[in-house]
Amino acid sequence: MSQDAVLITGAAGFIGFALARRLLEAGRAVVGVDNINDYYDPALKKARLAVLSEFDKFAFHKADLADRRAVERMFAEGEFGPVVHLAAQAGVRYSLKNPYAYLDANLAGFLNVLEGCRHRKTGHLVFASSSSVYGGNTRLPFSVHDNVDHPISLYAATKKANELMAHAYSHLYGLPATGLRFFTVYGPWGRPDMAMYIFAKAITEGQPIRLFNRGEMRRDFTYIDDVVIAVERVIAKIPGKTQSSDNLDPSTSTAPWRVYNIGNNRPVEVPRVVTLLEQELGRKAKTELAPMQPGDVPQTCAEIDDLMREVGFRPATSIEDGVQKFVAWYRQYHGC
Repeated sequence: MSQDAVLITGAAGFIGFALARRLLEAGRAVVGVDNINDYYDPALKKARLAVLSEFDKFAFHKADLADRRAVERMFAEGEFGPVVHLAAQAGVRYSLKNPYAYLDANLAGFLNVLEGCRHRKTGHLVFASSSSVYGGNTRLPFSVHDNVDHPISLYAATKKANELMAHAYSHLYGLPATGLRFFTVYGPWGRPDMAMYIFAKAITEGQPIRLFNRGEMRRDFTYIDDVVIAVERVIAKIPGKTQSSDNLDPSTSTAPWRVYNIGNNRPVEVPRVVTLLEQELGRKAKTELAPMQPGDVPQTCAEIDDLMREVGFRPATSIEDGVQKFVAWYRQYHGC
């Protein structure tokens, strides 16, 4: 490995795997880290790692980022340059049942990564935030220039905390850091705990789909290939210091710190996604209307003007094409 290599935490996860594969296919070395926990089926994570392991320039370390000593060794001994921190305990609803998992992974784990970057003098830390930080915001589209001070789930609160922790390290130690607020990422090799996967599984097994808020939900579904292209460009866009404190807003700082929305800017009604899945799978869905779940919001939409202007990228995959590609992979992977 070399200093040009990228360290990706959560490399066995959905976005981490897709980003690692894209970088490896482009000839770049990748050091992957993951604890392969059982939040969802570890077999899927191992299958992703098997794909990455076919590349000569991929090295993998199984480690828990909440293990301070393990992270210290990784940063002291590893050969890599930029750090892309995607490992986290995900899920809004899961945070209602297992809050301490978020303390360990999202707060302690992120602090260990920040400390590793500080001592190593990492040139750029790119880290995953979430659209969930917008919480009780009602103005659409969600803008990085708006305050996000009203999280409505513990998961969202930990992601907001990550942004603040990174800003503190950028201010104190000059660590260049960029946060990415992901909006409902979907596609091949996706997470089984997310709507697209849950719906496909239910349709193929003849099980009912629960449509929360009685189906009146809209999400800014963002295709995985678009996401990783954006992240790749952000890695190369190292934030600098803003010379003046005049006209600063929540997305900027006098420290080398930045935050972007990674979304599609084209929200889709959730029942529309079910219809598309029905068409691709050739089966009719059974649906049940359910009330809104605690910690959830009725709609999301990302304002991505800053992303387009500063890294020159706009997601382009339509929901129709994205669902088609997801279902093709789902059929192949599950043999159905």
